[in-house]
Amino acid sequence: MAGRIGTDESGKGDYFGPLVVGGVYVRGKEDEQLLKKLGVRDSKKVSDRRAAALAAEIAKALPHTCVAIGPARYNELYASMGNLNRILAWGHARAIENLAAKHPAAVAVTDKFGDDAYVARALMKGGRELELVQKVRAEADVAVAAASIVARAEFLRRLEALSARAGLPLPKGASAGVEEAARELVRRKGKEALAAYAKVHFKTTSRLCLEDD
Repeated sequence: MAGRIGTDESGKGDYFGPLVVGGVYVRGKEDEQLLKKLGVRDSKKVSDRRAAALAAEIAKALPHTCVAIGPARYNELYASMGNLNRILAWGHARAIENLAAKHPAAVAVTDKFGDDAYVARALMKGGRELELVQKVRAEADVAVAAASIVARAEFLRRLEALSARAGLPLPKGASAGVEEAARELVRRKGKEALAAYAKVHFKTTSRLCLEDD
């Protein structure tokens, strides 16, 4: 019996770090019950530590994937596509295809962002054979909620690795603390280094440049 694929992303609102799209394959009721028993829900409602622990449990129990777009690659894609939704669609499509290539899925469920056609156009032949469902608050579907946990944990892991490489903590989000960290990063490594750590189209970058001019 064919199952379904849920996908969700993490990092799109964070200045520092990658954009990560997670995907989880749910075979049926038994998998749904397992995820609910683990306490899987929208990753925005759980702590970072809990997200990491839940992601490990999900990874042991169910087929999953992560499509991680690091800052340098993200900035290249944004320069060529000029649209965050197109990048998101590309990531969601790759996650769907990674799972569909190995597991018999009938449906793929994603959170709705922009025009529904974005993801549909980004899918290749294998992905186009699935029914694609895009809906607001898709995290209510436990498959999507599990994908959000997997994506969040991978985002946090990669952000921590980037912080180690930068030699200073790179905060989540796009707050005043993030701007302060970006200013310190520029002070230590120069403006050209930002593209290796941050999504440079954010307004944070223009504010840094304005202050320096």
